[in-house]
Amino acid sequence: MRYRASALGSDGVRVTMESGLTARDRVGVQDFVLLENFTSEAAFIENLRRRFRENLIYTYIGPVLVSVNPYRDLQIYSRQHMERYRGVSFYEVPPHLFAVADTVYRALRTERRDQAVMISGESGAGKTEATKRLLQFYAETCPAPKRGGAVRDRLLQSNPVLEAFGNAKTLRNDNSSRFGKYMDVQFDFKGAPVGGHILSYLLEKSRVVHQNHGERNFHIFYQLLEGGEEETLRRLGLERNPQSYLYLVKGQCAKVSSINDKSDWKVVRKALAVIDFTEDEVEDLLSIVASVLHLGNIHFAADEESNAQVTTENQLKYLTRLLSVEGSTLREALTHRKIIAKGEELLSPLNLEQAAYARDALAKAVYSRTFSWLVGKINRSLASKDVDSPSWRSTTVLGLLDIYGFEVFQHNSFEQFCINYCNEKLQQLFIELTLKSEQEEYEAEGIAWEPVPYFNNKVICDLVEEKFKGIISILDEECLRPGEATDLTFLEKLEDTVKHHPHFLTHKLADQRTRKSLGRGEFRLLHYAGEVTYSVTGFLDKNNDLLFRNLKETMCSSKNPIMSQCFDRSELSDKKRPETVATQFKMSLLQLVEILQSKEPAYVRCIKPNDAKQPGRPLPPGTSAQRQGAAWGGAVCIPPPLVPRYKSLCPETWPSWAGRPQDGVAVLVRHLGYKPEEYKMGRTKIFIRFPKTLFATEDALELRRQSLATKIQAAWRGFHWRQKFLRAKRSAICIQSWWRGTLGRRKAAKRKWAAQTIRRLVRGFILRHTPRCPENAFFLDHVRTSFLLRLRRQLPRNVLDTSWPTPPPALREASELLRELCVKNMVWKYCRSISPEWKQQLQQKAVASEIFKGKKDNYPQSVPRLFISTRLGADEISPRVLQALGSEPIQYAVPVVKYDRKGYKPRARQLLLTPNAVVIVEDAKVKQRIDYANLTGISVSSLSDNLFVLHVHREDNRQKGDVVLQSDHVIETLTKTALSADRVNNININQGSITFAGGPGRDGTIDFTPGSELVITKAKNGHLAVVAPRFNSR
Repeated sequence: MRYRASALGSDGVRVTMESGLTARDRVGVQDFVLLENFTSEAAFIENLRRRFRENLIYTYIGPVLVSVNPYRDLQIYSRQHMERYRGVSFYEVPPHLFAVADTVYRALRTERRDQAVMISGESGAGKTEATKRLLQFYAETCPAPKRGGAVRDRLLQSNPVLEAFGNAKTLRNDNSSRFGKYMDVQFDFKGAPVGGHILSYLLEKSRVVHQNHGERNFHIFYQLLEGGEEETLRRLGLERNPQSYLYLVKGQCAKVSSINDKSDWKVVRKALAVIDFTEDEVEDLLSIVASVLHLGNIHFAADEESNAQVTTENQLKYLTRLLSVEGSTLREALTHRKIIAKGEELLSPLNLEQAAYARDALAKAVYSRTFSWLVGKINRSLASKDVDSPSWRSTTVLGLLDIYGFEVFQHNSFEQFCINYCNEKLQQLFIELTLKSEQEEYEAEGIAWEPVPYFNNKVICDLVEEKFKGIISILDEECLRPGEATDLTFLEKLEDTVKHHPHFLTHKLADQRTRKSLGRGEFRLLHYAGEVTYSVTGFLDKNNDLLFRNLKETMCSSKNPIMSQCFDRSELSDKKRPETVATQFKMSLLQLVEILQSKEPAYVRCIKPNDAKQPGRPLPPGTSAQRQGAAWGGAVCIPPPLVPRYKSLCPETWPSWAGRPQDGVAVLVRHLGYKPEEYKMGRTKIFIRFPKTLFATEDALELRRQSLATKIQAAWRGFHWRQKFLRAKRSAICIQSWWRGTLGRRKAAKRKWAAQTIRRLVRGFILRHTPRCPENAFFLDHVRTSFLLRLRRQLPRNVLDTSWPTPPPALREASELLRELCVKNMVWKYCRSISPEWKQQLQQKAVASEIFKGKKDNYPQSVPRLFISTRLGADEISPRVLQALGSEPIQYAVPVVKYDRKGYKPRARQLLLTPNAVVIVEDAKVKQRIDYANLTGISVSSLSDNLFVLHVHREDNRQKGDVVLQSDHVIETLTKTALSADRVNNININQGSITFAGGPGRDGTIDFTPGSELVITKAKNGHLAVVAPRFNSR
């Protein structure tokens, strides 16, 4: 344990104020162990309040740094401040986060031991900000690695990305971490950051679908809507108004004055590029974020059998495109549940409540798994690339723990239970590694110790995590047991199992007075930080985290690269029931504790001064600092062996001490001039009262080490390099003689083999036209093998490929047979792969190509789009029209726009193709019927417009004239019309204009001109003017 003391520095007024004895009553002391009454909570709070009023937010408790959130920028994190704290002992400068950072970094470099900084405190106390400041300090003060500052930039830029996807506004904090984060930063032997790794814990995914009043969803949703480019939002099908999305309106707090979503979006986009995200990966990631919003807007309605049906088709189309899944499959997965019984798969329809649950479960699963993928992506970006360098085995690790703080809300659920359990574990670790071990050490050494009372929260940790009897075990048992398990049955089982525990209380177990504050579906735990009442509603569902099988299957079929990694098909074949959320979280916490115990810890305890999140308001009497405790006292303890460490400072103990260790310590203390009041001798250790005594000893040791190191280095370098030279010389002579012999033998064997091979080939070549014999067999086999291997590499790829390697004379007949077999095999495969529907599609596409290829500008855009049988559903065609058509079937239907012959006014119509005629329909009325016999031709322009003209016989009195139509699927419509009417050769593709019959004795003209966008207007000359963009130049 090390003490800190203040000293004069460059920040003149403040340092003098903290150091001066006359000002201590006003600003307090900078180390709580220097308080006269260091065990008093009241003195602790008063000292914090005094320093907070003077903008001194940092105070020490021995090696622990206490940080009070000022809720404003104090301008104490500049480059100048960093340089001031670099390489300086604690006592030389006032308390600061940078002092902890520098001490940890120097210990990591000098002692070559892994370090960890544990940042704790309740929500809103400033833990995330402290983590960012630590990373900033290391990024700017550590030496740069060989490959530049890429690793440092990625370490810094990983924070805004994780905050965007993992942080949200809560009632207590506008930037609350809704997940736990542990980051390892890897340093090489020079102290340069060369890599990193992040572990995340329990993302609060229920926030995706529900937020309490006054809270928001995760930042990324609002950042995308507020800052996303128009083109991006249009591609994702999003609107800027957050009120349009069900998942963003429940908290009724879309806008927050302290958050600039538009500016944060720019920071996130820049950070994604720094941590190696490609543009495709960013688009895929944003597609998933947008799909969650669209998923929240999926609505259901009940049919006659009370089964849920999707009513929002537009949202479903967006989801299908963004997640790259089949629309019909997704629709079925949202409204049905797949059940496997006795090896058979059954689809059970869902009611409205179940469908809403399935939708929300899918949204939570998609977002949480994407967040896990994001953490993995960042880890791959942070991974050290210099694994082959000599310094790889010399790396050390510095861990930064920024995990959610203790939470007490008006309504506390499963998430708060897990978060507060995590804080209990960390508090227990803090107690074990600090207060408890300190007191036990003093008692073991026989040093007088004034016991400091503290709450050992192991009893609460056991209540939560104990095997078979803990809350998590009971919750898992209730989730897994057969029968009708509910949240209330879980509560009843808790009451039966842990009813005698002093830190557990329910409505049933409480007395008459306490019952008024406890609901029947609640239980209360007495945590180290106070009482918290939890509602059991949703505990079982959130612990099970159930996602229906067919939803998993649908997501496993996604062609979105990120989704395909998030949903592994191996899940579908894994019969083992996955562990519950609480058990997974408990195991991850145990692993985290193991990681922290393996490192040398440093502590930063963050405190929230007020719940209003306002600057300048001092700590009230009931502040969280009282709950988090600050018992620390004693003296500086020097662990054994002391003589080997400091023996170089005393001539009597240098270079070795042969007597008892206790006697050696006494000699050292006398030589160093310790006064009796400055130290106490224990049974195996010495305890130093004042920190300045120890620091003076350490400074003397550092100077002594430098002089000794210089002498040792000089002697060792001479010996080392001499021995290295002699070894290298002997090794070089040995290797050279062996290698020369090996090279000679290899060369001789290679020449012998080459000569024999050449001889056989030459002899075979000379006798190549004679019958096969031993002399030419090797050559002939070589020729045949070479041809067959070449043929294997150059086989035709399809039936249109006529290439074939030239065979040698001896294999001509075999080559022809092989060629014939190959062609037959390719033809057979191709024929078997064509379905009747695809055959019809190909026939129609071939006709379209014959008519439009190279003639119509928008033809290339239609090539990848399949022709479909109809563009109108049965419910979109009026029954009166069907009645008018009689027995004539409708072969094809498509919505069109008809332009009047006089004023060219556009009118919505339907075009129907029957076996005998083209029928133009307005709502429920047949406006015009053109028999195929009266259809003389079809005219269309060569541009990218969608207009076409149906020409009819002018002698036909039943027809009013030619028909001018517009269709969004013009290539498909004209192809089907031409095939139905047998007018494939009567389609005219005009370059400049089309003349049509507007009525008896009156003609009309359509003028087509290229332009930047499609415009259809009536020109002054009475013509219909069409301006259309040109996609392809001919």
